[in-house]
Amino acid sequence: MKPELGIGYCGLACCLCSENETCAGCRNGGCEEKNSCKCYQCCVEQGFAGCWECAAFPCSGTILDKKRIRGFAAFAAQYGAEKLMKCLARNEKAGVIYHNPGTLTGDYDRVGDEAELFRLLLEGPDR
Repeated sequence: MKPELGIGYCGLACCLCSENETCAGCRNGGCEEKNSCKCYQCCVEQGFAGCWECAAFPCSGTILDKKRIRGFAAFAAQYGAEKLMKCLARNEKAGVIYHNPGTLTGDYDRVGDEAELFRLLLEGPDR
């Protein structure tokens, strides 16, 4: 985990992403897609810490259409981004995979719904 990368404006766990080793993270302006990312642009313009602070959350036609990312943002809305980071770090140590090698999917993508995602985050894999 790279805690300095934090949680992206959309809820993406930049701190766990293995897609680009040189990325400085969304909040640090490092994402290559920041100029075309609706979530990034909106949050910066509105001064939001994340999409979860917006009254229109979750908007469609964005990365929030992905269940895992929308769920992480919803978790941040309810419990805070710091709690999300702590839960992700604990789960990583317990063997929960954020990205399987060569893919952008992992254990968090296998949950059935948001309630199950919240349980995995709050209770860990050994509930």
